Amino acid sequence: MGRKLRIGIVAGEVSGDTLGVKLMRRFREQGIEVEFEGIGGPQMIAEGFQSYYPMDVFSVMGIVEVLKDLKRFFAIRDDLIIRWTKNPIDIFIGIDSPDFNLRMSKSIKQHHLPTKTVQYVSPSVWAWRQGRVHGIKASIDLVLCLFPFEKSFYQQFDVPAAFVGHPLASDLPLDNPKDQAKAALNLSTTQRHIALLPGSRRGEVERLGPLVLDAAQILHAKYPEQIFLIPAINAARKQQIEVLCQGYPASLVAKIKILENADNESNIGRMVMNAADIIALASGTATLEAMLLHRPMVTFYKLNWLTYLIVKFLVKIPYYSLPNIIAGKKVITELIQAQATPAHLATEIEKLMDIEVYQLQVMQFISMHKRLLNDSSEDPVSVILELLTPAPTQEHQ
Repeated sequence: MGRKLRIGIVAGEVSGDTLGVKLMRRFREQGIEVEFEGIGGPQMIAEGFQSYYPMDVFSVMGIVEVLKDLKRFFAIRDDLIIRWTKNPIDIFIGIDSPDFNLRMSKSIKQHHLPTKTVQYVSPSVWAWRQGRVHGIKASIDLVLCLFPFEKSFYQQFDVPAAFVGHPLASDLPLDNPKDQAKAALNLSTTQRHIALLPGSRRGEVERLGPLVLDAAQILHAKYPEQIFLIPAINAARKQQIEVLCQGYPASLVAKIKILENADNESNIGRMVMNAADIIALASGTATLEAMLLHRPMVTFYKLNWLTYLIVKFLVKIPYYSLPNIIAGKKVITELIQAQATPAHLATEIEKLMDIEVYQLQVMQFISMHKRLLNDSSEDPVSVILELLTPAPTQEHQ
């Protein structure tokens, strides 16, 4: 091209930051000079990414909740369009956060910018709001899929898609000793540790933090020596969790370890899950990570009641969590909305203390991990760069 490639990226959460930094490194490992800019997290910024807004601007979840912040999101979108109109990027890559990124790609097309659009991590169109696939076809030049069944879905609608695999499947080893993970966090290898992950966003901790702490209180009454681990992605989340803990008995709080992220890798959640014997976590990408770490889990989620009613009406599949969706059957328990009570959560955690139940989940997770590794995938850098290759012209019609 005679100049550096310019790529705009918008990553809206910790998992997107992780995917983003891996993608940046893959470009550079292949000797491709690229300038990256847009919105990214600490890992991407440490790699040289120019972020115009903090990633926390997307710390809102749920349909109803997002409506309150629409004006701010539109202002951010419009600012990026102005920037990229003045100084065009070659490629825009929206990493996850489909509600914002699909609108971003649509705006790029509407403003006729000379920019190819990529959605990295398919929205769950195969699960709910399937009509979105037509909007994706109109505004996205390429979807990068993490799972093979997603590419098959897009092929039905003639949407360009590539299965690039989930980087975690190859990053995380099949042989994963728990004692080493405990030692890395200075935890006793003889004690049982239960990881509680209400989420990494402010709103999630506010909404789901009391749920996990109430469940911990129930378990503490039966197992007073039980240790609970809660990861905090940054100092603000740690302080938020500490404030929540003030409402609980000192005997319980003494058994809770809040571990704050200590570097730019944003990997404290993974470290805590890896060191845990049992995990209770908010439904989301982290359930896949827990599965690939081979740690038994129960997942939960609660939304604004109106958001939940809308989602329940639109969802077309029987499961919410990735391990169950990938398996095509119930592998882990999902406690959603009214089922997500402290008593139910404590009961499901206690079930996983049974050695047979525990080992069955571990064996299922290892089998699923192997399956994801064996599926063939494409190189994301190669398929992205193909977008910039002019289509061959036909001399004769």
